[in-house]
Amino acid sequence: MSDFLLLGFSEHSEQQPLLFMLFLGMYLVTLLGNLLIILAIGSDQHLHTPMYFFLANLSFIDTCFTSTIVPKVLTNIQTQHHTISHAGCLLQMYFFMVLAMLDDFLLAVMAYDRYVAICLPLHYITIMCPQRCLFLVVTSWLCSNLLAFSLTFQMAQVSFCASHSIPHFFCDLLPLLKLACSDTQTFQFMMFAEAALSGAVPLTCVLVSYAHIVHTVFRIPSAEGKHKVFSTCGSHLTVVTLFYGTVFLVYFQPSSSYSADIGIVASIVYTMVTPMLNPFIYSLRNKDIKGALWKLVDLGKHCNL
Repeated sequence: MSDFLLLGFSEHSEQQPLLFMLFLGMYLVTLLGNLLIILAIGSDQHLHTPMYFFLANLSFIDTCFTSTIVPKVLTNIQTQHHTISHAGCLLQMYFFMVLAMLDDFLLAVMAYDRYVAICLPLHYITIMCPQRCLFLVVTSWLCSNLLAFSLTFQMAQVSFCASHSIPHFFCDLLPLLKLACSDTQTFQFMMFAEAALSGAVPLTCVLVSYAHIVHTVFRIPSAEGKHKVFSTCGSHLTVVTLFYGTVFLVYFQPSSSYSADIGIVASIVYTMVTPMLNPFIYSLRNKDIKGALWKLVDLGKHCNL
C-alpha cells in the first residue's frame, strides 16, 4: 500500500471553513502561549528552578506534540486532499507516540518534584539537583523513543489489504489496527503492555506523590499554608486530569470496541485543546510566571522605543 486516506473531517464538508479557522486559531494560540512560557522561564533568573525547568520542557513538548498533528490537518482541510503516504503515516504515528509518552513521564516527574518540595523541603536542593533533573528528563526522552520505536516497527510489519481509509484526522494506533488484515494479537499485547509502562506507571507515580502531599497538607496547622500548597499543585493536577481523562477514554479499550466518533472528539481534546490550555493554566494561577511575562512585555516596549 502506497498511501492512506485521513477521513476525520471529510464528512463535514459544509463545516470545513469553520473547522479550519478554529483549528488554526487554536494552533497559533498554542504556539504563542507555550513560546511565552519558555521565554519567560529562560529570561528570569528567579525561575531557574527544577519546577520551572520541567514546565519549560512540558511547554516545548506540547508545542512539538500539536505540531505533529495540526499542520497536516489544516493542509488536508484547505486542499481537500486527505492522502498521507505509508511512510509518512508511520512517521507521524512515531512522533505522536514519543511526545504523548513524554507528556506522561514528565507529568509524573513534575508530581515527584512537588512531592519532594512539600514533603521533604529540607532535602529538596540535594535531591532535585540540576544533574538529577537533567537525568530525569533525558531518561524520559530515551524511554519514550524506545517504546514508540518498538510499536512503530511492529506496525510496519502489519498488512493492510482491505480499506485504506482511516476514519480519523491523523495516523493513530487503534484506527490503523481496524484496517489490518494480518494477525494483530501480538501487536495488541505489546500495545497494552507499553500503555501500562508509559501510562499506568506514571499515573501511579502521580497518585502516590499526591497521596503523600495530601497527607502532609492535613498536618499543616494554618489554613493559609494549606491554601498555598494546594495553589502550587492545582495547576499540575488540572493538566493531569485533562490529559489522562481523554487518553484513557481512547486507548484503554479493546480495538474491537473502538468508536471513531468518540476517538475523534477525545483526540481533539488532548492533541489541540490541552496543549493550548496548559500555558493559561500554569500562568493564570502562578504569580512568578505572570511576573516574568510582564517583564517580557516591558522589555518588548523598551525595545520598540
